[in-house]
Amino acid sequence: MHRYVCSFLLAAVCGAPIAQAQPQAPAMPAGYGPQPGLPAPEKQLLPTVNVAPVQRWTAAQRPAVAAGLAIHAYARDLDHPRWLYVLPNGDVLVAETNAPPKPEDSKGIKGAIMQMQMKKAGAVTPSANRITLLRGIDGNGVAQTRSVFLQGLHSPFGMALVGNDLYVANADALLRFPYATGQTSITAQGTKVMDLPGGPINHHWTKNVIASPDGKFLYVSVGSNSNVGENGMSAEDGRAAIWRYERATGKARVYATGLRNPNGMGWEPTSNTLWTAVNERDELGNDLVPDYMTSVKDGAFYGWPYSYFGQHVDARVKPPRPELVATAIAPDYALGAHTASLGLAFNTGTLLPERYRDGVFIGQHGSWNRQPFSGYQVIFVPFTNGKPSGPPLDVVNGFLDKNGKAQGRPVGVAIDKAGALLVADDVGNVVWRVAPAR
Repeated sequence: MHRYVCSFLLAAVCGAPIAQAQPQAPAMPAGYGPQPGLPAPEKQLLPTVNVAPVQRWTAAQRPAVAAGLAIHAYARDLDHPRWLYVLPNGDVLVAETNAPPKPEDSKGIKGAIMQMQMKKAGAVTPSANRITLLRGIDGNGVAQTRSVFLQGLHSPFGMALVGNDLYVANADALLRFPYATGQTSITAQGTKVMDLPGGPINHHWTKNVIASPDGKFLYVSVGSNSNVGENGMSAEDGRAAIWRYERATGKARVYATGLRNPNGMGWEPTSNTLWTAVNERDELGNDLVPDYMTSVKDGAFYGWPYSYFGQHVDARVKPPRPELVATAIAPDYALGAHTASLGLAFNTGTLLPERYRDGVFIGQHGSWNRQPFSGYQVIFVPFTNGKPSGPPLDVVNGFLDKNGKAQGRPVGVAIDKAGALLVADDVGNVVWRVAPAR
């Protein structure tokens, strides 16, 4: 008789419990999760520079998606689409944008090398300085109409609608425009409501904006002006932070600091807690420092530039600030070293498969300071009771071809009115739409 059957009969006669094989939980990838292993920092005389050269998609090509999903080009032939915003009526706004002139950011040998490498990556092109509106969807998954919604902007990025006020975060200011539901273009001049740090360096130029659920406040993310303060801390005034702007009074204040380059922001739907995705520092080795996402606490300090992932001191920063490091809060969830995690969108829809229902999509733009490459994908992190609850799931990848060339790079992510996932691909010049496979 088979051993398993004998054991079953013995257990039944004796009343002993039957041991059941327990499925093992998926392992957390290195550099991910709430407690990533952090190696010792590496001293680098010259930074690792490993940029994926551009080889854009052909019309027949598309990224790969996880089982049960299908992907279509919702809109092609855009000009460096970086960020997305879905209006209540379902129209999709696309910020076609790139860095503004920042002459002080490319000085010296290191600056010249980085400028050359960014050209190789397809990241140095004039900014279109416009927002395009996409409407509807045809039987092939393509937007039915496209129109120039706003133009003549200054490296626009984040967008947020509150009532009839549309806010746009330029590289140096937050603007307000009048908006009426259904309009396909805005010709009115914007009103500047808040200056944002800009200037001749403006190293991390992208500024995002999100409204509080009640519409009383706007939260604006501002990245640092350097990697680790090498331009002097005076150049970091008001930077590496999230600001809060009160719409009724026009008053603004710093809400949280020590966030090297916060980009995507979103409200976790069960707790209404603000979360952000943050790019961490470079030049400490292939596996330091992991980018991360974290809940954002009022008045909190998250370490930059003096420490990383809590209170791990960065010895490069002089003079040190041990009293400030002692207050640094560790982020909630690491997203891999040098992945350039930019986009963040909580899934509030029900269209996508069940495994994507509770959690957040992250657009990982991809590394330049790592060998081998990291990022170049869109992942999903499940949440339970308002907190990350497991390893990331691959959703969209294949942005790098077999020769290590970048066919595209994902940036902003958003959930459209039907519940599909939208992905802005700034190198491929496409907005992709991910929905269940038919």
